[in-house]
Amino acid sequence: MPAPATLPPSGLSGLNPGWSRLIDVAESGTSGDVTHGWHLLDNGPELDALGVIPVGTILCVHGNPTWSYLWRSLLAAASEAAASGAPAWRVIAVDQLNMGFSERTTDFRPLARRVQDLDDLTDALDLAGPVIALGHDWGGVVSLGWAVEHPELLAGVMLLNTAVHQPAGDKIPAPLRLALGRGILGPATVATPAFLATTLALAHPPLSSEIKRGFRAPYLTSARRSGIGGFVADIPVALAHESRPELDRIAESVRTLAVPTLLLWGPRDPIFSDRYLDDLVDRMPHARVHRFEGAGHLLAEDVDYAAAALLWLGDAVVKSPLDASESESESESESASVAPSEAAWDAAGTHPLWHYLDELQDSDETALVDMQPTPRTVSWRLLSLRVRQLAAGLVHIGVKPGDRVSLLVPPSADLTAVLYACVRIGAIVVVADAGLGLAGLTRAVRGARPDFVIGAAPGLLAARALGWPGRKISVAGFVPPMARLLGVEHTLAELISLGQARLSAGDALPAQPAPTDAAAVLFTSGSTGPAKGVVYTHGQLSAVSRALFLQYGVGVGTGLVAGFAPFALLGPALGARSVTPDMDVTAPKTLTASAVAAAVDAIDATVVFLSPAALVNVVATAQALTPADHAALAGVQRFLSAGAPISESLLAQAAALMPQATAHTPYGMTEGLLMADITLEGIRAAAAGVAESNTVPAVANDGESVPAPPATATPAATPTANPAGGVCVGGSTATTRIRISALDASGASVGELTEEADVTGEIVVSAPHVKDRYDRLWLTERASRRGAVAGERWHRTGDVGHLDGAGRLWVEGRMPHVIVTANGVVTPVGPEQRIETLPDVFRAAFVGVGPLGTQQQVAVLETVPPARRVHRAPEKLAAAVRSMVGTPVAAVLVVPGLPTDIRHNSKIDRSRLSRWATGVLSGGRWTKP
Repeated sequence: MPAPATLPPSGLSGLNPGWSRLIDVAESGTSGDVTHGWHLLDNGPELDALGVIPVGTILCVHGNPTWSYLWRSLLAAASEAAASGAPAWRVIAVDQLNMGFSERTTDFRPLARRVQDLDDLTDALDLAGPVIALGHDWGGVVSLGWAVEHPELLAGVMLLNTAVHQPAGDKIPAPLRLALGRGILGPATVATPAFLATTLALAHPPLSSEIKRGFRAPYLTSARRSGIGGFVADIPVALAHESRPELDRIAESVRTLAVPTLLLWGPRDPIFSDRYLDDLVDRMPHARVHRFEGAGHLLAEDVDYAAAALLWLGDAVVKSPLDASESESESESESASVAPSEAAWDAAGTHPLWHYLDELQDSDETALVDMQPTPRTVSWRLLSLRVRQLAAGLVHIGVKPGDRVSLLVPPSADLTAVLYACVRIGAIVVVADAGLGLAGLTRAVRGARPDFVIGAAPGLLAARALGWPGRKISVAGFVPPMARLLGVEHTLAELISLGQARLSAGDALPAQPAPTDAAAVLFTSGSTGPAKGVVYTHGQLSAVSRALFLQYGVGVGTGLVAGFAPFALLGPALGARSVTPDMDVTAPKTLTASAVAAAVDAIDATVVFLSPAALVNVVATAQALTPADHAALAGVQRFLSAGAPISESLLAQAAALMPQATAHTPYGMTEGLLMADITLEGIRAAAAGVAESNTVPAVANDGESVPAPPATATPAATPTANPAGGVCVGGSTATTRIRISALDASGASVGELTEEADVTGEIVVSAPHVKDRYDRLWLTERASRRGAVAGERWHRTGDVGHLDGAGRLWVEGRMPHVIVTANGVVTPVGPEQRIETLPDVFRAAFVGVGPLGTQQQVAVLETVPPARRVHRAPEKLAAAVRSMVGTPVAAVLVVPGLPTDIRHNSKIDRSRLSRWATGVLSGGRWTKP
């Protein structure tokens, strides 16, 4: 039943009535007397009232079953930004015909007609460039259809969860298959609001009743919902579908778009999953991409997409209109370089990761030792051969440069051989270790979207059960029924056989990748949020090995015991023989002193690397060491422990087990594995220096004066409300520069990068081995580079700390854990250290509760002996804690155990503790955190 266009009712949440307008538009392809009424939202009059001239127009197209209401936050944000003096963007958000409050026509409107409808509307509006096409769901396809036909107007493309291509052999998403089912389409989409209700239920968190009312407003009767059913019916499932040619035309034409592009994605979308994002990135490899972990189909409701959109517009369009150039270092494209790679490596001044595998391919010296289930020695000759065989086998089954290969293999000779085979042929290895936990590992693998998965039985079982993507390759063989169940196509043994056949036939391996080609995606520990994928190029990984060589002399002939898998994998790149001790890598606390001694003895190791969590148990089990174990450990020359703060006493106890070794504790992160270093003696000297000078960058809450920061410190520097303290991690390594971005009164790091002493702020680092970028996290990557010197690669670590007068770095905590009280900014590590000097305290966490600016300080303790339940600290202990802190502490709580990350088992989750403390102190249940 036809119905004219109307204005929305008043009182819809977030919708400014002044944005609404109606316009009659002539339908092209008719005699000229057919017109349709459109409803759209337009902030143009607001901009006129402000007296500003727009720099361009954002043309927003909704999908099914939403309407222009979806874009209300962008209209508001754009007008607010213009009012504040930022570049002014006109936002026009349309209601497609038969949708929203636009006219209800009597005819079916397939995709080609809808694209032409949008063209008719922009002609009627006399729309001039530059135009940014923005779409969601089916609106993404329609907006792209318009975009490819208007290159003279188009300045950029923004897309929220959508798709432009449906492979002929793939099923469409299950919810759409259900809606298209016989006898379902009409009742689910038109006769009842079921399809609309289901879509609104996809928001994370759930929509409020007022927002739901806004989305339902145009669709209160079945007659008003005809367009919803029409959109679903227009899904081109079959090749013969009326809209299939138009969809294919748009999909192929998108490849020609060279304008700046932004893809904002919610991975919790049962309709448009990450496979559709992969397809869009393949068609627009220059696109910026940000996946909002936890968001879904209604991304515009789940996150502040408007702020991201305006930020991107300021970077990509306003500063450089119609310029499609993108920074190579930030590009999402991962196709291999076509430049002569050997010359590129010579120019880079380093060598590729597989250099020593080639150089030592005829050596029978030990390359690595597998300790599980029984020690197995692998020579350089065998390792080099296996790498070449596997590389050729992978090429044979279709692995190409730029393909992603997820490695779900425990630390072993198999993992080492497969990893080097992948990087040698230009494949990108995805290393998401079991230390992330099953949920974290699932997010990581799905987010990385591997083309292939190589796994041992546990990893393949998880991949099958949880639907991880990628063709499956097994480390070991399975009986045929199990192999079919797991989807295993090949085994490593088969790849070795296939590869040897190719090598014997004289087939050469592909040209080696260039230093600038992507080599690996490593994942952060997830200790302060979902684990992030970190992309490294070949050149950057080679720079990591060079940094280890320069700092610790790890090179050809060095024996390396690595209790942290990534360092074991770097052994062949260094020319070092390596071994991972007998341990459960998902539980570092399972490592024993005897296992370390056995690993040292197996390769005559001179360097040992252990995580702090592993170190605790090594010291605790030292009494089991035999005289032979002690003799083996006496040969160690350098001992390293990193990954989380480590106390001087623990490092000293561990060093006592290796009496000839120099004990080091490097500072780094997944994004930069070796940024600073300090020895045990250096820690003691730093502590003595602080004790002697009593110099702290602070003003005490009680008003007592303490030395202030130098007058030359950045104006943004803000005194902290506690003596800073922190963990001294030493000076920068040979190839690293360290700066501080000072905190302001709100705890934000806004200061210019500085080397001034005693300024507390975010730690910012630069080195040749700093990561290339975060994987599909454009906003995160942009934030990590904020304030960087042009032409240089800097990384904001998210750690907070200060440099002392000797240039040593002191880490005071993490940026998300900074406490902002009414009296100033407090960093947590200093108070924690002072509390932990109490004899009744084993470990402490210092967190804030309440709103920023008036946060209250709370101490959460593990006691000696351990508590069996959660409770308030006894008055005597609470008083001692408050005395140690020296500033007001609202509560002192005792717990059986503090929550830590899975990978390191040592990084305290202060954010989780803050939420927990807020709950219990506001009357919630006293559960374990």
